[in-house]
Amino acid sequence: MVYKGSCHCGSMKFEVEGELTQLVSCNCSICARKGALLWSVSRDNLRLLGSGAGVGSYTFNSHTIAHRFCQTCGMHPYAEDAGEQGERSAYVNVRCLEGIDVAALPVIEFDGRAM
Repeated sequence: MVYKGSCHCGSMKFEVEGELTQLVSCNCSICARKGALLWSVSRDNLRLLGSGAGVGSYTFNSHTIAHRFCQTCGMHPYAEDAGEQGERSAYVNVRCLEGIDVAALPVIEFDGRAM
């Protein structure tokens, strides 16, 4: 299935394809503060729509994940593996997808603090 998503102001728009069967709640220092519920997909399944202007990037600690955010509204709709090697993943904040009932999906706790 293809899902549409965006930041709060609509500057960052994207589509993501896959089966949304469960969510991940990460307790690392950034995910806990954002309150994101994540869906991991192959980076190839995330298609950015538009020019990409105004998309910010933030990395910390080991700099393995690039957290993308809108420079206008500050929303963090997705993150992705920062490296160019191997199979890359994207981590979509399902709270930024249209028409998703997050309460209807199981949530797995991930101990990102331990990494």
